[in-house]
Amino acid sequence: MMHIGCPKEIKPQEFRVGMTPDAVREAVAHGHTVTLETNAGAGAGFTDGDYRAAGAALVETAAEVFAAADMIVKVKEPQAGERKMLHDGQILFTYLHLAPDPDQTHDLIASGATCIAYETVTDARGGLPLLAPMSEVAGRLAPQVGAWTLQKANGGRGVLMGGVPGVAPARVMVIGGGVVGTHAAKIAAGMGADVTVLDRSLQRLRYLDDVFGGQFKTAYANAGTTLSLAREADMIIGAVLVPGAEAPKLITAAQLAELKPGAALVDVAIDQGGCFETSKATTHQDPIYEVDGVMHYCVANMPGAVARTSTIALGNATMPFMLALADKGWRQACEDDPHLLNGLNVHAGKLTYYAVGKALGIDVLSPQLALKA
Repeated sequence: MMHIGCPKEIKPQEFRVGMTPDAVREAVAHGHTVTLETNAGAGAGFTDGDYRAAGAALVETAAEVFAAADMIVKVKEPQAGERKMLHDGQILFTYLHLAPDPDQTHDLIASGATCIAYETVTDARGGLPLLAPMSEVAGRLAPQVGAWTLQKANGGRGVLMGGVPGVAPARVMVIGGGVVGTHAAKIAAGMGADVTVLDRSLQRLRYLDDVFGGQFKTAYANAGTTLSLAREADMIIGAVLVPGAEAPKLITAAQLAELKPGAALVDVAIDQGGCFETSKATTHQDPIYEVDGVMHYCVANMPGAVARTSTIALGNATMPFMLALADKGWRQACEDDPHLLNGLNVHAGKLTYYAVGKALGIDVLSPQLALKA
């Protein structure tokens, strides 16, 4: 039996919660104990009563959750105060995004905890099943928040996404044809915009063209094509992902001068450092800023804006992995499932994910060796 803890998220304007009442009910049915911090689910519309009915115990502080739990289940990366509460041998199961965050990485290594990152767990098709639901949400949100950023009162060009009869629609460029990019393109096209998706995989471009042909255009993402389309775009959505690694910078600071004044850059890759050189993480409370006349929307937890949808979608994806970790312990669960093992980023004072080590210049212990340690 394992004691599972779920604290309230404390990142600014983060309203999601790591466990739904359904997830609690499943864990309790498996014989585990679950403790939540009071009001942990309030932002997503779940009451303390919902959790009690599902079998959870409620405590007043995060410190009590961290002290009691064998495994901490969260949504966002632990903040500095939370990292101090982690202890040797404890399991942390959450999004981490370590590559652009050396402070968090060093703190997690020092904690002695075993840290499994949602964003690097894989599946048999080469996908990222615990990142996918939030990528779907963020992709669908991107044109919505981009359209708001384009409004003149917010510093944008004053362009309507779908135009009107006699006036051309907004030109939207989506860099990256994966989960985020596909959902962003679908929504932007549905809003009536003129949409082009760029990607470096011809196979992916063929797929998008076959499935969505007529809804939006595709183009191969080389430097020349990217800049040429960027010059004409009213909105650029950055949707690139290198699993576990820092995002590449695809629009440089110098190139902003070549973009349309008031154009909107929506950087969905900001959790991994951002794919525009001038990107810096913002919050839902203060989401946009201007650099050289170009508006940037770089909220680092976009799905938190639709917390109920996001929490349920994330809970559906994480529940089987959470139960495996609780039922078997992390070693046996990772031995049985190499895709879960790919989520191991830190264990017992060692970094165990190569892309993070490369980004931060830290020596890495292979996850296979960590299993045997």
